Amino acid sequence: MPFLSLKFNLQKRVKLAQGLWMLYWLAVIVGIILFSLGIFFKIELRKRSEIMDNNESHLVPNLLILVGMLSCGLNAFGGKLCHDSLDPQKFSKMKPMLRPYMLLCCGFNALLLLLVLLCFLMQFAVYLTLAEGLKNAIRFYKDTDTPGRCFMKRTLDMTQIEFRCCGNNNFRDWFEVQWISNRYLDMSNDVVKDRVLSNVEGKYLMDSVPFSCCNPGSPRPCIQHHLTNNSAHYDYDHRTEELNIWNRGCRQAVFSYYSGIMNSIGALLIFTMAGDVAGLKYLSTALETMADPENPECESEGWLLEKGFKETLADLLSKVKTFGRANQVEEGGTSPNVTAT
Repeated sequence: MPFLSLKFNLQKRVKLAQGLWMLYWLAVIVGIILFSLGIFFKIELRKRSEIMDNNESHLVPNLLILVGMLSCGLNAFGGKLCHDSLDPQKFSKMKPMLRPYMLLCCGFNALLLLLVLLCFLMQFAVYLTLAEGLKNAIRFYKDTDTPGRCFMKRTLDMTQIEFRCCGNNNFRDWFEVQWISNRYLDMSNDVVKDRVLSNVEGKYLMDSVPFSCCNPGSPRPCIQHHLTNNSAHYDYDHRTEELNIWNRGCRQAVFSYYSGIMNSIGALLIFTMAGDVAGLKYLSTALETMADPENPECESEGWLLEKGFKETLADLLSKVKTFGRANQVEEGGTSPNVTAT
């Protein structure tokens, strides 16, 4: 007995074909969106590759571009199949292509499922890459005259301004590194000299942050130097007052941005995995089982599986076993014969 069989008349077949045609062309539009998202995501990763130590993975955007192109091609062909299905002459020409097409669609849906999983699993890798990359970016912030790091300062400043963040975890990350180059320090100044000599590693450390950490929405002019020195500013207490710099770390801010993109892509991919293959299977079987193909008014029956679910699963397992045995026989037959001399 067929699995999930339904009765169809002419009106139902026409409605199914029209509905599937619209669904396939909607999937083509989604494919274009996926392709565009893949390019956009790739550009966004490239833009901030410096703060990710140039170790960012482009697997997801590359697969997304591939899936977008495949989606456009497969769904456009599916739309043509549905459009031509109600014409007996055109359907007879298309019929040999139905089975390979549906197998290809099943493989495509498996690829979509893999991409959905990657969209969620790769977020952990992005988080770790950002943590290490931002740590190094802050360390190399001062190296504006070092080849390969000339634009690190600009990239990090623009990141902090765009994402309204400061430091890796928070603004205190800037207290642990020397972010002003020695070429801009007056080593003849006693204060500067004492600060450098008092540090074990000979670094000029201070409780200050770059200008890009400042919050322009604060009513008070930005306090970016001597953040923990209450006496350096009038009516100021760093322990109780809300600082007029960004409190959120850039790792959290940039990761939230990338994870938002990847979650949106995952949701869109789940939407793309619609039941168009199931609908096409119903339509093709409903057209094949027409008692009189010359009479479009006659009723027919459509189904998802020709046999019951258990019978189909048993047949599939037996085919897999037969295929495995055939391979073993071939391996045994091709082994060289040992003859006694």
